[in-house]
Amino acid sequence: MSLPLADPRTIGPRIRMMMPHLTPLEGRVVDMILGRRDFDQSTSLKAVAEDAGVSEAMIVKIAKKLGFDGFKDFRTGLADYNRLPTAELHEELSPDDTDAEIARKVFRTSVHALEETLAILDPQALERAADLIFGARHRDLYGVGGSAQIARDVAHKLLRIGVRTSVFDDAHMMLMSASLLGEGDVAIAISHSGTTTAVIESIELARRRGARTIALTNYATSPLATIADVVLCSTAQGSPLLGENAAARIAQLIIFDAVFAAVARRDLKAAERNLAATMGAVAGKRRGA
Repeated sequence: MSLPLADPRTIGPRIRMMMPHLTPLEGRVVDMILGRRDFDQSTSLKAVAEDAGVSEAMIVKIAKKLGFDGFKDFRTGLADYNRLPTAELHEELSPDDTDAEIARKVFRTSVHALEETLAILDPQALERAADLIFGARHRDLYGVGGSAQIARDVAHKLLRIGVRTSVFDDAHMMLMSASLLGEGDVAIAISHSGTTTAVIESIELARRRGARTIALTNYATSPLATIADVVLCSTAQGSPLLGENAAARIAQLIIFDAVFAAVARRDLKAAERNLAATMGAVAGKRRGA
């Protein structure tokens, strides 16, 4: 997945997506640089190297590993990113925060994730995902832990418009499902890290059986993303308490809201008819209905 460097909003996501490919030392250096709110066009290579306790050559090497031409290119991109209004939305939680302050920070972290996810969202990947889901014979969703909850939400959305899916959150059941898929079917894998073994193995098997595959992940260069036919990416900045998953979960749900709407648009009359039927079926289950 290639992110346009001309758009400053993609700089933060680009750096975070490449972090898993850095060594622990390189990761600590990047964290130090990202933590400097005074980092701008005047920040020298020498100053960054001295603050990080590494050589200038290592700083240049890290910049290139992150996908930049060198330190100057990295500095320009990060300085532009830091000037964005959303750059200040993410704030770490503090033991001194009031409950109201915590709520504000948590909401702003999610807003930040949504803004950046929209900036990196690939419209062509969204279109391909909608086409595959709409045209599939069977649609099986795979995810464990928090990702399984997203899979269930996706299945619920699609069922409302008459698009039937199956959700599997057990390693054995995922493999059994994948073994029965074939041409005309689609397997949808959800994994924040993109490294969940059970999900990766199931997608690999589904591909061998001839099914098409869609991945929803936070890392475009993750093992899961490299084997999927279509990759949809969220991006979220982590914090010690909330981690990345909290904000990424919101972004991933919204990505599939967009996919849901795109699938519905492919046969709007049928979607509206099925939506009326499914809503009517449960209407009597509400108090006062």
